[in-house]
Amino acid sequence: MSENRRRHCVVVGGGLAGLASAVWLAEAGQQVTLLERRGSLGGRTIAVPVATVDDVPDNGQHVFASGYEHLMRYLDSVGTREHVAFPGHMTVRMPGGATRRSAFGGLDGLRTAVGDLPGVSGLDRLRTARAQATLIWQAMRQPAWLDGITADEWFRRIGMPQSARDALWDGIVIGLTGDKPTISSAKVPADLLVTGIRRARATRTPISIGYPTVDLDTLFIDGAQKVFADNGVDVRHRAVVASIDVSDGTVAGVTLSDGQTVAADAVICAVPVWGVKGLLDQVPGHEEIYAAVDALTPVPIVSVNLYLDRSIGMSDWGEILYGGEGVLEQVWDRQRMHGRSAERHHLYSTTVSAAYDLTSKSNAEITDIQMAMLRRYFPDAADAEVIHSHVVRMPKSTFAQRPGTAGIRPDQRTAVRGLALAGDWTRTDWTTTMEGACQSAARAVEVVLESVQRGLRA
Repeated sequence: MSENRRRHCVVVGGGLAGLASAVWLAEAGQQVTLLERRGSLGGRTIAVPVATVDDVPDNGQHVFASGYEHLMRYLDSVGTREHVAFPGHMTVRMPGGATRRSAFGGLDGLRTAVGDLPGVSGLDRLRTARAQATLIWQAMRQPAWLDGITADEWFRRIGMPQSARDALWDGIVIGLTGDKPTISSAKVPADLLVTGIRRARATRTPISIGYPTVDLDTLFIDGAQKVFADNGVDVRHRAVVASIDVSDGTVAGVTLSDGQTVAADAVICAVPVWGVKGLLDQVPGHEEIYAAVDALTPVPIVSVNLYLDRSIGMSDWGEILYGGEGVLEQVWDRQRMHGRSAERHHLYSTTVSAAYDLTSKSNAEITDIQMAMLRRYFPDAADAEVIHSHVVRMPKSTFAQRPGTAGIRPDQRTAVRGLALAGDWTRTDWTTTMEGACQSAARAVEVVLESVQRGLRA
């Protein structure tokens, strides 16, 4: 595209959705300005310096599903896809230390399908196999009543044994939605299961879980900044947008909190759901978007980076603690994942999704709870001492989708020419933060480029 045919596109928000939007607009030859209210990029996917141990751990462990098409496209664009590994398995660990490797393909996948799960025995295996078949069948059929009940009610209706829920299904709901089965609409995990099945069919590969082998700044931000430098993207930090401006049904640009205006031919609003109100007051139909914002209530996640004086004896890169929901659900071996030296300390990251009961506790209390759980599940952790603990609270890590909220997430296309929305909270096939953010960015960029091309032909 020649210089005189480029159009000025403004992206509001420098989280993953905003980064992907800006990268793909730059790839398409547009003139791009990225406005970020904070002093750094990355949003909820960042590394955090910890001077006490001279380290830069992530703000919680982020894992990927192999079906994340748009996230992988972003990593291709910024040149870091090689830094994602998919080992094809995780491990479930029982109190006392017994382990069982799990996977969705091969022999392990077959065992799961027939109800052979950790802690599930006797007739519960038959009940589990039957309930799982019913669950998949109903998820594929998508009956309307799924959005009228919680995932917990769904499991009880189909007769899913509690032992199977403890071993797998409650964890799947929490992992997919970030929220508890007693809160999430049954339609949310049903939709995500269908999406995963369809992606597995399309790629002829069972869905598996993977992880970054580098810190999140290296994975998501450093490559994007190189793309920005190579393409002349104007990145402005501490740029607080007060409103997106509309004139005669067409986006005109944005106004900053200091009164400065930035004219634009197109705008992508890629701010988190809780930062949207007030920005879209000039957009026809903004009341409906704001109503969705009110309905998508926040869900907290608490992560802890534990620097210990010894190995706790993990057998896999990631281990799910049986029965640990709400206290300590997952443990990650950062030595194995990042190829870290254990000369000075051993780093383990822990994750608690839907951590409603933990967010009000002190760092010391949270650390004590995590260590007590590790000692209960890992015999080698019995005498482990904490060199340093780094607690990360994310009170708004994602959003809750309660029964009755299906369909309220807004589309990326708005009623204003040249204005699109992006973010995991907009309508996507995945509610998971990273893939949802990138898919929304891909759709928002399509809307903007379509508008730009119409303007060029006018």
